[in-house]
Amino acid sequence: MQRGRNFIKAIRRSFFVPISQMDQSTRYRYSPTLKWNPMVEEYFSKAYGAEHFSRISTSLTRPSCYSCIRVNTLKSTSDAVMEKLLEIFKERGMLDVAVQESIITQKPDNCCKATLECTGSAESLKAIESISKCQFPGMDYVVFVKGSGPHAIHYGYNEGKPLKEVIVSRKCAEAVLRGAQVYVPGVLACSAHVERGDAVAVSVALEQSAPDGGWGVAMTRGTVLQGSQTDPYYFERDGFYIGQGTAMMSRAGLFRVSEGVAVDMKERVFRLPSFYDLLEGEIFLQNLPSIITAHALDPQPGERVLDLCAAPGGKTTAIAILMKDKGEVVAVDRSHNKVLGIQKLAAEMGLSCITTYKLDALKSVCDGAESDNLPNACCSEDVQNMQKSDLLSTDIDGSDEKLLSQKNFNDLQLKDGQYTSKAELRKRIRKLKNGPGRNHTAGGRVEKSKGFSPNSFDRVLLDAPCSALGLRPRLFAGEETIDSLSSHAKYQRRMFDQAVQLVRPGGVIVYSTCTINPGENEALVRYALDTHKFLSLASQHPKIGGPGLTGSCQLPDGFIEEWLKPGEENRVQRFDPSSDLDTIGFFIAKFSVGHKHLS
Repeated sequence: MQRGRNFIKAIRRSFFVPISQMDQSTRYRYSPTLKWNPMVEEYFSKAYGAEHFSRISTSLTRPSCYSCIRVNTLKSTSDAVMEKLLEIFKERGMLDVAVQESIITQKPDNCCKATLECTGSAESLKAIESISKCQFPGMDYVVFVKGSGPHAIHYGYNEGKPLKEVIVSRKCAEAVLRGAQVYVPGVLACSAHVERGDAVAVSVALEQSAPDGGWGVAMTRGTVLQGSQTDPYYFERDGFYIGQGTAMMSRAGLFRVSEGVAVDMKERVFRLPSFYDLLEGEIFLQNLPSIITAHALDPQPGERVLDLCAAPGGKTTAIAILMKDKGEVVAVDRSHNKVLGIQKLAAEMGLSCITTYKLDALKSVCDGAESDNLPNACCSEDVQNMQKSDLLSTDIDGSDEKLLSQKNFNDLQLKDGQYTSKAELRKRIRKLKNGPGRNHTAGGRVEKSKGFSPNSFDRVLLDAPCSALGLRPRLFAGEETIDSLSSHAKYQRRMFDQAVQLVRPGGVIVYSTCTINPGENEALVRYALDTHKFLSLASQHPKIGGPGLTGSCQLPDGFIEEWLKPGEENRVQRFDPSSDLDTIGFFIAKFSVGHKHLS
Protein backbone atom coordinates (compact mmCIF):
# COMPACT_ATOMS: atom_id res chain seq x y z
CA MET A 1 0.00 0.00 0.00
CA GLN A 2 2.85 2.40 0.89
CA ARG A 3 4.44 1.68 -2.48
CA GLY A 4 1.31 2.97 -4.18
CA ARG A 5 1.26 6.13 -2.07
CA ASN A 6 4.93 6.85 -2.76
CA PHE A 7 4.32 6.41 -6.46
CA ILE A 8 1.53 9.01 -6.55
CA LYS A 9 3.68 11.39 -4.48
CA ALA A 10 6.42 11.07 -7.11
CA ILE A 11 3.96 11.87 -9.89
CA ARG A 12 2.67 14.87 -7.95
CA ARG A 13 6.16 16.28 -7.30
CA SER A 14 7.03 16.10 -10.99
CA PHE A 15 3.71 17.70 -11.99
CA PHE A 16 4.00 21.14 -10.46
CA VAL A 17 6.28 23.78 -11.94
CA PRO A 18 7.99 26.00 -9.35
CA ILE A 19 6.25 29.32 -9.01
CA SER A 20 9.49 31.15 -9.88
CA GLN A 21 9.11 29.82 -13.42
CA MET A 22 5.59 31.21 -13.77
CA ASP A 23 4.68 34.35 -15.67
CA GLN A 24 4.54 37.04 -13.00
CA SER A 25 2.28 39.33 -15.04
CA THR A 26 -0.38 40.85 -12.85
CA ARG A 27 -3.09 39.98 -15.35
CA TYR A 28 -2.31 37.22 -17.82
CA ARG A 29 -1.81 34.36 -15.42
CA TYR A 30 -3.72 31.53 -13.73
CA SER A 31 -4.02 32.30 -10.05
CA PRO A 32 -7.66 31.76 -9.04
CA THR A 33 -9.16 32.07 -5.59
CA LEU A 34 -12.38 30.23 -4.84
CA LYS A 35 -15.29 32.34 -3.71
CA TRP A 36 -17.36 30.77 -0.93
CA ASN A 37 -20.46 31.81 0.87
CA PRO A 38 -19.08 33.40 4.09
CA MET A 39 -21.09 31.12 6.38
CA VAL A 40 -20.05 28.03 4.42
CA GLU A 41 -16.42 29.12 4.58
CA GLU A 42 -16.71 29.56 8.35
CA TYR A 43 -18.30 26.11 8.70
CA PHE A 44 -15.55 24.39 6.69
CA SER A 45 -12.86 26.32 8.57
CA LYS A 46 -14.28 24.96 11.83
CA ALA A 47 -14.40 21.44 10.43
CA TYR A 48 -10.88 21.33 9.00
CA GLY A 49 -9.07 24.25 10.60
CA ALA A 50 -8.57 27.51 8.70
CA GLU A 51 -5.13 26.63 7.32
CA HIS A 52 -6.15 23.15 6.17
CA PHE A 53 -9.30 24.44 4.51
CA SER A 54 -7.27 27.10 2.71
CA ARG A 55 -5.07 24.33 1.24
CA ILE A 56 -8.17 22.36 0.21
CA SER A 57 -9.67 25.44 -1.43
CA THR A 58 -6.49 26.10 -3.39
CA SER A 59 -6.19 22.46 -4.48
CA LEU A 60 -9.76 22.46 -5.78
CA THR A 61 -8.85 25.13 -8.35
CA ARG A 62 -6.31 22.80 -9.98
CA PRO A 63 -6.81 19.48 -11.76
CA SER A 64 -5.22 16.34 -10.38
CA CYS A 65 -1.67 15.82 -11.63
CA TYR A 66 -2.63 12.62 -13.43
CA SER A 67 -5.48 11.09 -15.38
CA CYS A 68 -6.79 7.78 -14.08
CA ILE A 69 -7.92 5.13 -16.57
CA ARG A 70 -9.81 1.97 -15.70
CA VAL A 71 -9.10 -0.87 -18.13
CA ASN A 72 -11.95 -3.16 -19.17
CA THR A 73 -10.28 -6.45 -18.26
CA LEU A 74 -12.97 -8.41 -20.11
CA LYS A 75 -11.67 -6.93 -23.35
CA SER A 76 -8.04 -5.99 -22.79
CA THR A 77 -5.13 -5.78 -20.34
CA SER A 78 -3.25 -2.90 -18.77
CA ASP A 79 -0.11 -3.74 -20.71
CA ALA A 80 -1.97 -3.78 -24.03
CA VAL A 81 -3.73 -0.50 -23.26
CA MET A 82 -0.47 1.18 -22.26
CA GLU A 83 1.18 0.18 -25.53
CA LYS A 84 -1.80 1.41 -27.55
CA LEU A 85 -1.91 4.73 -25.69
CA LEU A 86 1.78 5.33 -26.21
CA GLU A 87 1.38 4.75 -29.93
CA ILE A 88 -1.66 7.05 -30.11
CA PHE A 89 0.11 9.76 -28.13
CA LYS A 90 3.07 9.59 -30.49
CA GLU A 91 0.83 9.87 -33.54
CA ARG A 92 -1.22 12.76 -32.16
CA GLY A 93 1.63 14.61 -30.47
CA MET A 94 -0.28 14.55 -27.19
CA LEU A 95 2.80 14.23 -24.98
CA ASP A 96 5.09 17.13 -24.09
CA VAL A 97 7.95 15.37 -25.85
CA ALA A 98 7.51 13.07 -28.84
CA VAL A 99 8.59 9.48 -28.33
CA GLN A 100 11.22 8.55 -30.88
CA GLU A 101 12.91 5.24 -31.71
CA SER A 102 11.72 3.62 -28.52
CA ILE A 103 10.88 0.00 -27.80
CA ILE A 104 8.52 -0.73 -24.91
CA THR A 105 9.34 -3.70 -22.73
CA GLN A 106 7.70 -4.97 -19.59
CA LYS A 107 10.21 -6.08 -16.96
CA PRO A 108 9.00 -8.65 -14.41
CA ASP A 109 10.50 -6.76 -11.47
CA ASN A 110 8.72 -3.53 -12.30
CA CYS A 111 4.94 -3.95 -12.32
CA CYS A 112 4.24 -0.26 -12.36
CA LYS A 113 6.03 1.60 -15.10
CA ALA A 114 6.21 0.99 -18.82
CA THR A 115 10.02 0.77 -18.92
CA LEU A 116 12.10 1.43 -21.95
CA GLU A 117 14.98 0.13 -23.96
CA CYS A 118 15.65 3.44 -25.59
CA THR A 119 17.75 4.36 -28.59
CA GLY A 120 16.43 7.92 -28.45
CA SER A 121 16.92 10.84 -26.10
CA ALA A 122 16.46 11.23 -22.36
CA GLU A 123 13.31 13.23 -23.13
CA SER A 124 11.90 10.14 -24.85
CA LEU A 125 12.43 8.12 -21.70
CA LYS A 126 10.63 10.75 -19.65
CA ALA A 127 7.67 10.67 -22.03
CA ILE A 128 7.37 6.89 -21.82
CA GLU A 129 7.46 6.92 -18.03
CA SER A 130 4.44 9.19 -17.91
CA ILE A 131 2.16 6.16 -18.38
CA SER A 132 2.18 3.78 -15.42
CA LYS A 133 0.20 1.05 -13.73
CA CYS A 134 -1.40 1.62 -10.35
CA GLN A 135 0.60 0.00 -7.56
CA PHE A 136 -2.17 -0.37 -5.00
CA PRO A 137 -2.92 -4.05 -4.30
CA GLY A 138 -5.45 -5.61 -6.67
CA MET A 139 -5.67 -2.49 -8.84
CA ASP A 140 -3.12 -3.16 -11.56
CA TYR A 141 -5.91 -2.75 -14.14
CA VAL A 142 -5.80 0.99 -13.39
CA VAL A 143 -3.41 3.11 -15.47
CA PHE A 144 -2.12 6.57 -14.56
CA VAL A 145 -1.20 9.11 -17.24
CA LYS A 146 0.89 11.91 -15.79
CA GLY A 147 0.27 15.52 -16.76
CA SER A 148 2.22 18.70 -16.11
CA GLY A 149 1.69 22.26 -14.94
CA PRO A 150 1.05 24.96 -14.09
CA HIS A 151 2.91 26.35 -17.09
CA ALA A 152 3.73 29.96 -17.87
CA ILE A 153 1.96 31.03 -21.06
CA HIS A 154 3.54 33.81 -23.09
CA TYR A 155 0.56 35.54 -24.63
CA GLY A 156 2.61 38.13 -26.56
CA TYR A 157 0.87 41.11 -24.98
CA ASN A 158 2.13 44.63 -25.66
CA GLU A 159 0.64 47.96 -24.67
CA GLY A 160 -0.01 49.16 -28.18
CA LYS A 161 -1.73 46.04 -29.44
CA PRO A 162 -4.23 44.35 -27.10
CA LEU A 163 -4.55 40.59 -27.29
CA LYS A 164 -7.30 38.94 -29.23
CA GLU A 165 -9.33 37.15 -26.60
CA VAL A 166 -12.10 34.62 -26.16
CA ILE A 167 -14.07 34.43 -22.91
CA VAL A 168 -15.62 31.09 -22.02
CA SER A 169 -18.09 29.94 -19.40
CA ARG A 170 -16.88 28.49 -16.11
CA LYS A 171 -17.92 24.94 -16.95
CA CYS A 172 -16.17 25.17 -20.30
CA ALA A 173 -13.01 26.45 -18.59
CA GLU A 174 -13.07 23.62 -16.04
CA ALA A 175 -13.27 21.11 -18.90
CA VAL A 176 -10.39 22.81 -20.72
CA LEU A 177 -8.26 22.57 -17.58
CA ARG A 178 -8.90 18.80 -17.68
CA GLY A 179 -7.70 18.54 -21.29
CA ALA A 180 -10.75 19.38 -23.44
CA GLN A 181 -10.93 21.80 -26.34
CA VAL A 182 -13.07 24.95 -26.37
CA TYR A 183 -16.38 24.12 -28.04
CA VAL A 184 -18.79 26.65 -29.51
CA PRO A 185 -21.51 26.42 -26.79
CA GLY A 186 -18.94 27.41 -24.15
CA VAL A 187 -17.93 30.70 -25.81
CA LEU A 188 -19.48 33.81 -24.26
CA ALA A 189 -17.54 36.71 -25.80
CA CYS A 190 -14.83 37.40 -28.35
CA SER A 191 -12.64 40.24 -29.55
CA ALA A 192 -13.61 42.09 -32.71
CA HIS A 193 -12.05 41.00 -36.00
CA VAL A 194 -11.06 37.51 -34.91
CA GLU A 195 -10.54 35.35 -38.00
CA ARG A 196 -9.96 31.64 -38.45
CA GLY A 197 -6.34 30.83 -37.61
CA ASP A 198 -5.79 33.76 -35.24
CA ALA A 199 -4.05 33.18 -31.93
CA VAL A 200 -6.42 33.98 -29.06
CA ALA A 201 -5.98 34.13 -25.30
CA VAL A 202 -8.67 32.18 -23.43
CA SER A 203 -10.04 33.38 -20.11
CA VAL A 204 -13.10 32.60 -18.03
CA ALA A 205 -16.04 34.70 -16.85
CA LEU A 206 -17.12 33.62 -13.37
CA GLU A 207 -20.44 34.13 -11.70
CA GLN A 208 -20.72 37.39 -9.78
CA SER A 209 -23.04 38.34 -6.95
CA ALA A 210 -26.32 39.91 -8.03
CA PRO A 211 -28.40 42.51 -6.15
CA ASP A 212 -30.99 39.86 -5.27
CA GLY A 213 -28.32 37.81 -3.46
CA GLY A 214 -27.95 35.27 -6.26
CA TRP A 215 -25.12 34.64 -8.68
CA GLY A 216 -24.88 34.99 -12.42
CA VAL A 217 -22.82 35.97 -15.45
CA ALA A 218 -24.01 39.40 -16.53
CA MET A 219 -22.80 39.03 -20.08
CA THR A 220 -24.79 38.59 -23.25
CA ARG A 221 -23.45 35.81 -25.44
CA GLY A 222 -21.75 37.41 -28.41
CA THR A 223 -20.37 40.41 -26.53
CA VAL A 224 -17.56 42.20 -28.40
CA LEU A 225 -14.33 42.64 -26.42
CA GLN A 226 -12.32 45.82 -27.08
CA GLY A 227 -9.29 44.86 -25.00
CA SER A 228 -9.84 47.74 -22.63
CA GLN A 229 -10.90 48.22 -19.03
CA THR A 230 -14.43 48.95 -20.21
CA ASP A 231 -14.84 45.31 -21.30
CA PRO A 232 -17.18 43.14 -19.21
CA TYR A 233 -15.37 41.35 -16.40
CA TYR A 234 -12.07 43.00 -17.33
CA PHE A 235 -10.75 43.11 -13.79
CA GLU A 236 -12.54 39.93 -12.68
CA ARG A 237 -10.59 38.00 -15.33
CA ASP A 238 -7.26 38.87 -13.75
CA GLY A 239 -5.60 35.58 -12.87
CA PHE A 240 -8.18 33.55 -14.78
CA TYR A 241 -6.37 32.98 -18.09
CA ILE A 242 -6.27 29.27 -18.87
CA GLY A 243 -4.23 29.16 -22.08
CA GLN A 244 -3.82 30.17 -25.67
CA GLY A 245 -5.13 28.56 -28.82
CA THR A 246 -6.02 28.95 -32.47
CA ALA A 247 -9.45 30.19 -33.49
CA MET A 248 -11.10 27.51 -35.64
CA MET A 249 -13.65 29.92 -37.08
CA SER A 250 -14.20 33.64 -37.40
CA ARG A 251 -15.95 35.69 -34.78
CA ALA A 252 -19.11 35.67 -36.92
CA GLY A 253 -18.97 31.90 -37.16
CA LEU A 254 -18.52 31.43 -33.42
CA PHE A 255 -21.94 32.90 -32.73
CA ARG A 256 -23.69 31.63 -35.85
CA VAL A 257 -23.21 27.87 -35.46
CA SER A 258 -24.33 25.71 -32.56
CA GLU A 259 -21.55 23.13 -32.36
CA GLY A 260 -17.94 22.38 -33.24
CA VAL A 261 -14.50 23.27 -31.90
CA ALA A 262 -14.20 27.01 -31.41
CA VAL A 263 -10.60 27.19 -30.20
CA ASP A 264 -7.93 24.53 -30.67
CA MET A 265 -5.90 24.86 -27.47
CA LYS A 266 -2.18 24.94 -28.25
CA GLU A 267 -0.74 26.11 -24.94
CA ARG A 268 -2.37 25.16 -21.67
CA VAL A 269 -1.73 26.11 -18.10
CA PHE A 270 -2.19 22.42 -17.23
CA ARG A 271 -1.34 19.80 -19.82
CA LEU A 272 -3.43 16.69 -19.47
CA PRO A 273 -4.20 14.53 -22.51
CA SER A 274 -7.73 14.25 -23.80
CA PHE A 275 -9.15 10.73 -24.00
CA TYR A 276 -12.13 11.65 -26.12
CA ASP A 277 -12.91 8.76 -28.50
CA LEU A 278 -9.80 6.85 -27.43
CA LEU A 279 -10.04 3.06 -27.14
CA GLU A 280 -13.79 3.07 -26.59
CA GLY A 281 -14.92 -0.07 -24.82
CA GLU A 282 -11.40 -0.87 -23.63
CA ILE A 283 -10.90 2.00 -21.18
CA PHE A 284 -12.95 4.35 -19.05
CA LEU A 285 -11.64 7.64 -17.67
CA GLN A 286 -12.58 7.66 -13.97
CA ASN A 287 -11.37 9.27 -10.76
CA LEU A 288 -9.37 6.97 -8.50
CA PRO A 289 -11.78 7.20 -5.51
CA SER A 290 -14.68 6.17 -7.76
CA ILE A 291 -12.80 3.04 -8.78
CA ILE A 292 -12.02 2.31 -5.14
CA THR A 293 -15.73 2.65 -4.33
CA ALA A 294 -16.56 -0.30 -6.57
CA HIS A 295 -13.81 -2.29 -4.86
CA ALA A 296 -15.16 -1.40 -1.43
CA LEU A 297 -18.54 -2.85 -2.43
CA ASP A 298 -16.69 -6.13 -3.16
CA PRO A 299 -19.33 -7.53 -5.58
CA GLN A 300 -19.10 -11.26 -6.30
CA PRO A 301 -20.01 -13.15 -9.48
CA GLY A 302 -23.60 -14.39 -9.38
CA GLU A 303 -24.86 -11.79 -6.92
CA ARG A 304 -27.67 -9.30 -7.45
CA VAL A 305 -26.37 -5.77 -6.98
CA LEU A 306 -28.19 -2.44 -7.13
CA ASP A 307 -26.57 0.84 -8.20
CA LEU A 308 -29.18 3.23 -6.89
CA CYS A 309 -28.08 6.49 -8.56
CA ALA A 310 -26.15 4.97 -11.41
CA ALA A 311 -25.57 7.68 -14.03
CA PRO A 312 -23.29 8.11 -15.88
CA GLY A 313 -22.54 4.40 -15.39
CA GLY A 314 -18.86 4.37 -14.48
CA LYS A 315 -19.33 2.59 -11.16
CA THR A 316 -22.04 0.36 -12.67
CA THR A 317 -19.67 -0.97 -15.31
CA ALA A 318 -16.82 -1.24 -12.79
CA ILE A 319 -19.05 -3.43 -10.59
CA ALA A 320 -20.07 -5.59 -13.56
CA ILE A 321 -16.45 -6.14 -14.54
CA LEU A 322 -15.47 -7.06 -10.97
CA MET A 323 -18.31 -9.62 -11.12
CA LYS A 324 -16.86 -10.92 -14.41
CA ASP A 325 -20.20 -10.08 -16.05
CA LYS A 326 -21.90 -12.86 -14.06
CA GLY A 327 -24.97 -12.16 -11.95
CA GLU A 328 -27.12 -9.06 -12.26
CA VAL A 329 -26.30 -5.40 -11.78
CA VAL A 330 -29.46 -3.30 -11.66
CA ALA A 331 -28.72 0.33 -12.51
CA VAL A 332 -31.39 2.98 -11.96
CA ASP A 333 -31.62 6.71 -12.48
CA ARG A 334 -34.57 9.07 -12.67
CA SER A 335 -33.40 10.68 -15.92
CA HIS A 336 -34.48 9.08 -19.20
CA ASN A 337 -31.44 10.32 -21.10
CA LYS A 338 -29.03 9.28 -18.36
CA VAL A 339 -30.43 5.75 -18.38
CA LEU A 340 -29.87 5.66 -22.14
CA GLY A 341 -26.28 6.75 -21.47
CA ILE A 342 -25.77 3.83 -19.07
CA GLN A 343 -27.16 1.43 -21.67
CA LYS A 344 -24.81 2.82 -24.30
CA LEU A 345 -21.78 2.53 -22.02
CA ALA A 346 -22.65 -1.05 -21.02
CA ALA A 347 -23.02 -2.04 -24.69
CA GLU A 348 -19.78 -0.29 -25.57
CA MET A 349 -17.94 -2.25 -22.87
CA GLY A 350 -19.58 -5.53 -23.90
CA LEU A 351 -21.39 -6.09 -20.58
CA SER A 352 -24.57 -8.16 -20.56
CA CYS A 353 -25.32 -8.45 -16.83
CA ILE A 354 -26.50 -4.83 -16.48
CA THR A 355 -30.24 -4.13 -16.33
CA THR A 356 -31.35 -0.48 -16.43
CA TYR A 357 -34.53 1.21 -15.25
CA LYS A 358 -35.83 4.73 -15.02
CA LEU A 359 -36.62 5.17 -11.33
CA ASP A 360 -36.49 7.87 -8.68
CA ALA A 361 -34.25 6.61 -5.88
CA LEU A 362 -36.70 8.02 -3.32
CA LYS A 363 -39.34 5.61 -4.67
CA SER A 364 -37.14 2.56 -5.13
CA VAL A 365 -38.98 0.35 -2.62
CA CYS A 366 -42.14 -1.05 -4.18
CA ASP A 367 -45.59 -0.67 -2.69
CA GLY A 368 -46.85 -4.23 -2.51
CA ALA A 369 -48.39 -5.62 -5.69
CA GLU A 370 -47.77 -2.41 -7.62
CA SER A 371 -44.13 -3.28 -8.18
CA ASP A 372 -42.87 -3.83 -11.68
CA ASN A 373 -39.83 -5.59 -10.29
CA LEU A 374 -39.98 -8.39 -7.75
CA PRO A 375 -36.93 -10.33 -6.58
CA ASN A 376 -35.68 -13.23 -8.64
CA ALA A 377 -36.82 -15.65 -5.94
CA CYS A 378 -40.43 -14.89 -6.86
CA CYS A 379 -40.02 -16.42 -10.30
CA SER A 380 -41.03 -19.98 -9.50
CA GLU A 381 -41.64 -22.85 -11.92
CA ASP A 382 -45.32 -22.82 -10.96
CA VAL A 383 -45.65 -19.17 -11.95
CA GLN A 384 -43.94 -19.81 -15.28
CA ASN A 385 -46.17 -22.80 -16.05
CA MET A 386 -49.25 -20.79 -15.13
CA GLN A 387 -48.21 -17.97 -17.45
CA LYS A 388 -47.54 -20.36 -20.30
CA SER A 389 -51.02 -21.74 -19.86
CA ASP A 390 -52.49 -18.24 -19.75
CA LEU A 391 -50.61 -17.23 -22.86
CA LEU A 392 -51.71 -20.27 -24.85
CA SER A 393 -55.32 -19.64 -23.80
CA THR A 394 -55.28 -16.17 -25.35
CA ASP A 395 -56.27 -15.39 -28.91
CA ILE A 396 -52.84 -15.88 -30.48
CA ASP A 397 -52.52 -17.91 -33.65
CA GLY A 398 -50.57 -21.07 -34.35
CA SER A 399 -47.52 -19.24 -35.69
CA ASP A 400 -47.26 -17.29 -32.43
CA GLU A 401 -47.48 -20.54 -30.48
CA LYS A 402 -44.70 -21.96 -32.64
CA LEU A 403 -42.62 -18.85 -32.04
CA LEU A 404 -43.16 -19.25 -28.32
CA SER A 405 -41.96 -22.83 -28.46
CA GLN A 406 -38.84 -21.74 -30.33
CA LYS A 407 -38.05 -18.95 -27.87
CA ASN A 408 -37.15 -19.54 -24.25
CA PHE A 409 -40.19 -18.50 -22.25
CA ASN A 410 -37.96 -16.68 -19.77
CA ASP A 411 -37.08 -14.17 -22.48
CA LEU A 412 -40.71 -13.03 -22.48
CA GLN A 413 -40.68 -12.33 -18.75
CA LEU A 414 -39.63 -9.19 -16.99
CA LYS A 415 -36.09 -9.46 -15.67
CA ASP A 416 -37.22 -10.12 -12.12
CA GLY A 417 -39.78 -12.79 -12.93
CA GLN A 418 -42.94 -10.85 -12.15
CA TYR A 419 -46.28 -12.38 -13.18
CA THR A 420 -46.92 -10.64 -16.49
CA SER A 421 -50.35 -9.84 -17.87
CA LYS A 422 -51.73 -11.55 -20.99
CA ALA A 423 -51.69 -8.25 -22.85
CA GLU A 424 -48.05 -7.75 -22.00
CA LEU A 425 -47.16 -11.25 -23.15
CA ARG A 426 -48.98 -10.72 -26.44
CA LYS A 427 -47.09 -7.46 -26.86
CA ARG A 428 -43.79 -9.25 -26.38
CA ILE A 429 -44.76 -11.91 -28.88
CA ARG A 430 -45.36 -9.15 -31.43
CA LYS A 431 -41.90 -7.74 -30.70
CA LEU A 432 -40.36 -11.14 -31.37
CA LYS A 433 -42.18 -11.29 -34.72
CA ASN A 434 -41.70 -7.69 -35.85
CA GLY A 435 -38.39 -6.67 -34.27
CA PRO A 436 -37.67 -4.11 -31.57
CA GLY A 437 -39.17 -1.11 -33.37
CA ARG A 438 -37.79 2.41 -33.57
CA ASN A 439 -38.55 3.24 -29.94
CA HIS A 440 -36.30 0.46 -28.72
CA THR A 441 -33.25 1.30 -30.76
CA ALA A 442 -30.55 3.71 -29.58
CA GLY A 443 -32.22 6.87 -28.41
CA GLY A 444 -35.55 5.17 -27.77
CA ARG A 445 -37.52 4.40 -24.67
CA VAL A 446 -36.21 3.02 -21.43
CA GLU A 447 -38.04 0.67 -19.12
CA LYS A 448 -39.66 2.30 -16.12
CA SER A 449 -39.89 0.71 -12.70
CA LYS A 450 -42.25 1.11 -9.77
CA GLY A 451 -39.64 -0.15 -7.36
CA PHE A 452 -38.14 -3.33 -5.95
CA SER A 453 -39.13 -5.67 -3.16
CA PRO A 454 -37.47 -5.26 0.23
CA ASN A 455 -34.44 -7.46 0.93
CA SER A 456 -34.05 -8.29 -2.77
CA PHE A 457 -30.39 -7.31 -3.28
CA ASP A 458 -27.12 -8.72 -1.99
CA ARG A 459 -25.35 -5.37 -2.20
CA VAL A 460 -26.44 -1.78 -2.79
CA LEU A 461 -24.29 1.12 -3.90
CA LEU A 462 -25.62 4.59 -3.12
CA ASP A 463 -23.34 7.11 -4.79
CA ALA A 464 -25.61 9.89 -3.71
CA PRO A 465 -26.34 13.14 -5.53
CA CYS A 466 -24.49 15.74 -3.49
CA SER A 467 -23.10 19.27 -3.42
CA ALA A 468 -20.12 17.99 -5.49
CA LEU A 469 -17.75 20.30 -3.61
CA GLY A 470 -14.92 17.81 -4.05
CA LEU A 471 -14.84 17.90 -7.84
CA ARG A 472 -11.82 19.59 -9.38
CA PRO A 473 -10.83 21.78 -11.02
CA ARG A 474 -13.48 24.03 -9.54
CA LEU A 475 -13.48 27.77 -10.19
CA PHE A 476 -16.57 28.81 -8.25
CA ALA A 477 -18.31 27.62 -5.08
CA GLY A 478 -20.35 30.61 -3.99
CA GLU A 479 -23.77 29.18 -4.85
CA GLU A 480 -23.80 26.74 -1.92
CA THR A 481 -25.24 28.01 1.37
CA ILE A 482 -25.63 26.40 4.77
CA ASP A 483 -29.30 25.82 3.94
CA SER A 484 -28.54 24.19 0.58
CA LEU A 485 -25.93 21.93 2.18
CA SER A 486 -28.50 20.88 4.78
CA SER A 487 -31.02 20.17 2.02
CA HIS A 488 -28.54 17.86 0.29
CA ALA A 489 -28.05 15.97 3.56
CA LYS A 490 -31.78 15.50 4.15
CA TYR A 491 -32.25 14.20 0.61
CA GLN A 492 -29.39 11.74 1.06
CA ARG A 493 -30.84 10.39 4.30
CA ARG A 494 -34.11 9.62 2.56
CA MET A 495 -32.30 7.76 -0.21
CA PHE A 496 -30.19 5.88 2.32
CA ASP A 497 -33.35 4.72 4.10
CA GLN A 498 -34.52 3.26 0.77
CA ALA A 499 -31.21 1.45 0.30
CA VAL A 500 -31.47 -0.05 3.78
CA GLN A 501 -34.84 -1.58 2.94
CA LEU A 502 -33.64 -3.06 -0.34
CA VAL A 503 -30.54 -4.92 0.88
CA ARG A 504 -30.97 -8.33 2.46
CA PRO A 505 -29.74 -9.21 5.97
CA GLY A 506 -26.11 -10.22 5.66
CA GLY A 507 -25.69 -7.87 2.70
CA VAL A 508 -23.64 -4.72 2.19
CA ILE A 509 -24.36 -1.04 1.56
CA VAL A 510 -21.68 1.33 0.29
CA TYR A 511 -22.38 5.05 0.51
CA SER A 512 -20.21 7.56 -1.32
CA THR A 513 -20.16 11.23 -2.30
CA CYS A 514 -17.84 13.58 -4.19
CA THR A 515 -18.02 16.39 -1.65
CA ILE A 516 -15.86 17.71 1.20
CA ASN A 517 -18.96 18.57 3.24
CA PRO A 518 -19.00 16.64 6.57
CA GLY A 519 -22.77 17.14 6.76
CA GLU A 520 -23.19 14.89 3.73
CA ASN A 521 -20.50 12.44 4.80
CA GLU A 522 -19.71 11.79 8.47
CA ALA A 523 -23.09 13.15 9.56
CA LEU A 524 -24.83 10.64 7.27
CA VAL A 525 -22.84 7.82 8.84
CA ARG A 526 -23.85 9.01 12.29
CA TYR A 527 -27.50 9.11 11.22
CA ALA A 528 -27.28 5.64 9.67
CA LEU A 529 -25.73 3.99 12.73
CA ASP A 530 -28.05 5.72 15.19
CA THR A 531 -31.21 5.09 13.18
CA HIS A 532 -30.62 1.56 11.92
CA LYS A 533 -29.13 -0.38 14.83
CA PHE A 534 -28.52 -3.46 12.67
CA LEU A 535 -25.96 -1.56 10.59
CA SER A 536 -22.27 -1.53 11.41
CA LEU A 537 -19.27 0.02 9.70
CA ALA A 538 -17.30 -2.59 7.74
CA SER A 539 -13.64 -2.60 6.76
CA GLN A 540 -12.79 -1.53 3.22
CA HIS A 541 -10.24 -2.94 0.80
CA PRO A 542 -8.16 -1.37 -0.49
CA LYS A 543 -7.90 1.26 2.24
CA ILE A 544 -6.26 4.20 0.51
CA GLY A 545 -8.12 7.30 1.70
CA GLY A 546 -7.56 9.05 5.01
CA PRO A 547 -9.66 8.91 8.19
CA GLY A 548 -13.01 10.61 8.66
CA LEU A 549 -13.78 13.54 10.94
CA THR A 550 -14.79 12.92 14.55
CA GLY A 551 -16.72 15.15 16.93
CA SER A 552 -19.41 17.63 16.04
CA CYS A 553 -20.01 21.17 14.82
CA GLN A 554 -22.59 23.78 15.78
CA LEU A 555 -24.38 25.24 12.76
CA PRO A 556 -25.45 28.92 12.59
CA ASP A 557 -29.02 28.02 13.62
CA GLY A 558 -27.72 26.36 16.78
CA PHE A 559 -28.17 22.78 15.57
CA ILE A 560 -25.36 20.43 16.64
CA GLU A 561 -24.23 18.32 13.70
CA GLU A 562 -22.83 15.03 14.99
CA TRP A 563 -20.03 13.30 13.10
CA LEU A 564 -18.09 10.11 13.81
CA LYS A 565 -17.29 8.83 17.29
CA PRO A 566 -13.68 8.09 18.24
CA GLY A 567 -12.71 4.70 16.86
CA GLU A 568 -14.98 5.00 13.81
CA GLU A 569 -12.80 7.37 11.80
CA ASN A 570 -10.58 4.63 10.36
CA ARG A 571 -13.57 2.59 9.15
CA VAL A 572 -14.35 5.14 6.44
CA GLN A 573 -12.27 6.62 3.63
CA ARG A 574 -12.02 10.38 3.17
CA PHE A 575 -10.07 11.63 0.15
CA ASP A 576 -8.60 15.09 0.72
CA PRO A 577 -7.85 17.13 -2.45
CA SER A 578 -4.86 18.73 -0.70
CA SER A 579 -3.27 15.41 0.30
CA ASP A 580 -0.37 13.73 -1.47
CA LEU A 581 -2.83 11.39 -3.22
CA ASP A 582 -3.97 14.45 -5.21
CA THR A 583 -7.46 13.11 -5.90
CA ILE A 584 -10.85 14.79 -5.97
CA GLY A 585 -12.57 15.27 -2.63
CA PHE A 586 -14.46 12.07 -1.93
CA PHE A 587 -15.96 9.99 0.87
CA ILE A 588 -16.72 6.26 1.18
CA ALA A 589 -18.52 4.40 3.99
CA LYS A 590 -19.28 0.68 3.94
CA PHE A 591 -22.01 -0.89 6.09
CA SER A 592 -22.65 -4.50 6.99
CA VAL A 593 -26.34 -5.32 7.36
CA GLY A 594 -27.33 -7.51 10.31
CA HIS A 595 -30.71 -8.92 11.34
CA LYS A 596 -33.19 -6.15 10.72
CA HIS A 597 -35.45 -6.98 13.66
CA LEU A 598 -32.88 -5.14 15.82
CA SER A 599 -34.46 -1.85 14.74
